[in-house]
Amino acid sequence: MNNIDQVLQYVDDLMFEKVASHLTPVQEAILTGVWQGQKYWQIAQSFNGCSESHIKKEAANLWKKLGKVLDEDVNKDNLRSKLERKYRVSQAYHSGNCLLQIDNINIGGQIIQTTNDNQNRSYSLHNNKSPMIDLTKAPELRYNYGRKLEISTLKEWLDNKTRLITIYGLSGIGKTALTLKLVSEIAPQFDYIIYRSLENIPQLIALKDDLKQQNIFKPGELAGKYLSDCQDYHKFFQQIATTSHQSCLILISWELPRDFVTLKSDKIKTLYLQGLTTEFEEIFKEYGLKNEEKWTKLSELYQGHPNWLNIISSTIIELFDGEVSLFLEQMKNEIYLGDMEDSIECHLQRLSATEKKVIHWLANQTEAVEKFPKTANLDLSTSEFWATIQSLIRRCLLDKLPSETSSYFPINPVFKSYLKRNPND
Repeated sequence: MNNIDQVLQYVDDLMFEKVASHLTPVQEAILTGVWQGQKYWQIAQSFNGCSESHIKKEAANLWKKLGKVLDEDVNKDNLRSKLERKYRVSQAYHSGNCLLQIDNINIGGQIIQTTNDNQNRSYSLHNNKSPMIDLTKAPELRYNYGRKLEISTLKEWLDNKTRLITIYGLSGIGKTALTLKLVSEIAPQFDYIIYRSLENIPQLIALKDDLKQQNIFKPGELAGKYLSDCQDYHKFFQQIATTSHQSCLILISWELPRDFVTLKSDKIKTLYLQGLTTEFEEIFKEYGLKNEEKWTKLSELYQGHPNWLNIISSTIIELFDGEVSLFLEQMKNEIYLGDMEDSIECHLQRLSATEKKVIHWLANQTEAVEKFPKTANLDLSTSEFWATIQSLIRRCLLDKLPSETSSYFPINPVFKSYLKRNPND
């Protein structure tokens, strides 16, 4: 589609499909003029000499209608980019294979679609061979710190034709930022890249048809259990993992899906994303924090979690004029939560009753418990207890660390601090 007639035909088809109406002559004139970079007064002169105000009024109605058709805000300044993106996505569904990435508070992903025949790639409105990328539903990339090792690992997995990848970790840890950075570096290897979120809850068929936003995990249950209407995702993920194809599905999640634990294949990979190790310095520099010698201690206190570090940096600027030493002295190693509490509560609200019972018990232990000795006040069977521990680990609320004799499972100290102050949550 590299001429105005094709553009008009494409838009007319969309209009008829979505709102059962065709373009009027004045709408065609407006589209033609805007596509060619004309001003409204120029379009008015070329269309039977009508007034500029009439063209503006008709254009406003047209942008409103197109906004409904494209499910996006449309105006004369973004018309071309919106239509190009929509056209590229439509081409993605009619040829080749794809990589899906879905993202929300529980699970995320994106579609990168490749074709079997590189000589017959789909083309954009400009008929070029660049990747067709639709990141319109992706959140804005607020930071781009480090993660070189993780990027290298993901690239290696993609080079090895991995079909199913999950990147999981706490909210705000940088999963989406990591994936968008990966996309920017590997885009030339793929024909199509499409990002979609799973915040609502239609069934899988809706994702296949429309790639609408969804949310598939059930709150109040152990980690990774699907909503009743989303049970078919298990088969979907299994298909992605076991069927031979050139594409890859990347999922971003707060919790590790059960499918990825039970499905055994070298084409399935899991990346547990944790806090920043040295890149936290870039955050503190951006805020202009003082006492650089204390930065490492501050980062360790908040687990190197990028979102938490941003929040606490803002607090130090606001209350302590950027003096990290003064902040740490005032807190005396206490973990100040402040504006972090909302994101912490979101994680805890998803826990089952058993998980809440166990995590509150853990939060009130003076030390991380090794082998978790059974305690009478929990009133849980051994099986229930260990299933709960496993679920909390999959939610990234507990870690499993080696000890001299076996392993121990420390609770995330930020969550521990919150739970000790809020025993009824």
